[in-house]
Amino acid sequence: MSDMTVAILAGGSGTRLAEETSVRPKPLVPIGSQPILWHIMRTYAHYGFTDFVLAAGYLGEMVREFGNDVGRGGMREQGWSVRVVDTGRHTNTGGRILRLRDDVGAGTFLLTWGDGVSDVDILKLVNFHRAHGRLATLTAVHPPSRFGRLTLAADRVERFEEKPRLTDDWINGAFFVLEPRIFEFIDGDETSWEHDSLPRLAEAGELMAFRHDSFWQCMDTVHDRDLLNEMWQSGQAPWRVWD
Repeated sequence: MSDMTVAILAGGSGTRLAEETSVRPKPLVPIGSQPILWHIMRTYAHYGFTDFVLAAGYLGEMVREFGNDVGRGGMREQGWSVRVVDTGRHTNTGGRILRLRDDVGAGTFLLTWGDGVSDVDILKLVNFHRAHGRLATLTAVHPPSRFGRLTLAADRVERFEEKPRLTDDWINGAFFVLEPRIFEFIDGDETSWEHDSLPRLAEAGELMAFRHDSFWQCMDTVHDRDLLNEMWQSGQAPWRVWD
């Protein structure tokens, strides 16, 4: 399995994190001393997946410099293969994936976004994908709430939870396992993976969900960035599955 390529979309501009992304691509925003992209790659590497292709776009030269550094064994990482592909400044997510077609190999490959961390077990995810035999698997996660939740008994607050996970709902947490035929579901640069390709895969009966009940967190806002940094600095970072 470890010869599978890991494709990571690292080309978006991250407008909701503008104070950071005016000077760097969102995947290079640091959590602790390393970019969130490194944390994501480190998770895959923990499970033996060390062949990476990064889809660059916005401020792509910075992603290329990062990839070159890591690929040369920088940041203490040895044996990682890192290729950076310029997928265009304004290309949509599906289009970015399509532009990686020649770089992910002819077999099953992995895909995720460059702005979310999780303690998902990648090997269990891949085994789940192998078992069902469909073209695509996404990781379904519970969304973190953006608001505190009150449990009321009449007018008395019985319980207060600060931003609990919404355990009744599932959302797409990325961390995909994909077969090469998914490229048939992407028309071109304007195609949205989330809004065009995934619905078409679902309608065709080719999209399965690996349910992940544990930690997942994206970094969409300054609050998200600060939360992840607090977790990392406190030594309580659930996504740190490596030693």
